[in-house]
Amino acid sequence: MSSDEIKPSPYPSSDSHHSLPSTVVGSVEKSERVNDTMGVETAHDEHTVTSVATNSPAVTIPEAETELAWSKTRSIWQDAFAEFFGVFIILLFGDGVVAQVVLSDGKKGDYQSINWGWGIGVMLGVYVSGKSGAHLNPAVTLANCVYRKFPWRKFPIYFLAQLLGAMAGAAVVYGNYKSAFDMFEGGAGIRTVGLDTSTAGIFCTYPAAFMTKTGMFFSEFVASTILMFCIYGLADNGAANLMPLMLFFVIFGIGACFGWETGYAISLVRDFGPRLVSYMIGYGHEVWSAGGYYFWVPMVAPFCGCLFGGFLYDVFLYTGNDSPINTPYLGFKRLLQPKRSVWSNTYVARESSKV
Repeated sequence: MSSDEIKPSPYPSSDSHHSLPSTVVGSVEKSERVNDTMGVETAHDEHTVTSVATNSPAVTIPEAETELAWSKTRSIWQDAFAEFFGVFIILLFGDGVVAQVVLSDGKKGDYQSINWGWGIGVMLGVYVSGKSGAHLNPAVTLANCVYRKFPWRKFPIYFLAQLLGAMAGAAVVYGNYKSAFDMFEGGAGIRTVGLDTSTAGIFCTYPAAFMTKTGMFFSEFVASTILMFCIYGLADNGAANLMPLMLFFVIFGIGACFGWETGYAISLVRDFGPRLVSYMIGYGHEVWSAGGYYFWVPMVAPFCGCLFGGFLYDVFLYTGNDSPINTPYLGFKRLLQPKRSVWSNTYVARESSKV
């Protein structure tokens, strides 16, 4: 449930740095911009102002030599902030709509309401996190590292930001509906899993009772494959600013057609983050043991599905040179070459010394 999704996406990651505005009475003699040691562009402008009314000597006015501390911090961590708030928005709408439907006993919505809520959450989350590429799903980030030369060093940063965003979103939903949780469960502090009045399913996914382990994994695998295949298809065909809206339809469609059996987690952070929150607020070990310890399935299957979806798209449809699929042996030769020069997406060979 995510999104490049996105390519690394229709929204390129970007940093904006503005020098202070200047007013010139006479003439500007020099203006330059340099990069400081952190790789952040910093303004170093020196304006020479010459009076037009007198013959007085020129006055040199030095401007600020460094950015504001928070501006610099925001610039460095902008991708992480974008991923955090993108997933945060997804969980606010996703877990929020499930809470409203469940806690109202179906009077304030139904299953299609849930699909609408998750779809809208993803759409808005993609808009919010455009600066980072709007991955919003570690499985999508991994697929982009493998197939689109996304820097591997950013994977743990994106993953942690996405996980924390999911946990924060789930916690806010719980705080908002806490009184309704108490009423529905039968009293303050009562939190159960697997009963008619249980509310654990508001936070994370649990499989239908008839599902086998193989069926659980396959359901999540298929949904994740569809997600990644559609993301690459949309990005490759110029969806651009329509990508968030298109992803709304993708998520809505997956939920409407493949969501019944396992709840279509299709993302580790969307499921594990809120599940961890539910454990922390008192639902007990059943959040891990329910469904025959189902919790690991939405942690693993989305990675397998998204990698397979990206593989299918690149094998049959994608012609770009950035995919290893469009190299000899479909890129599988790399598996026998565990070297940085082969696997790094940002590696630049050093020039040999001629001395």
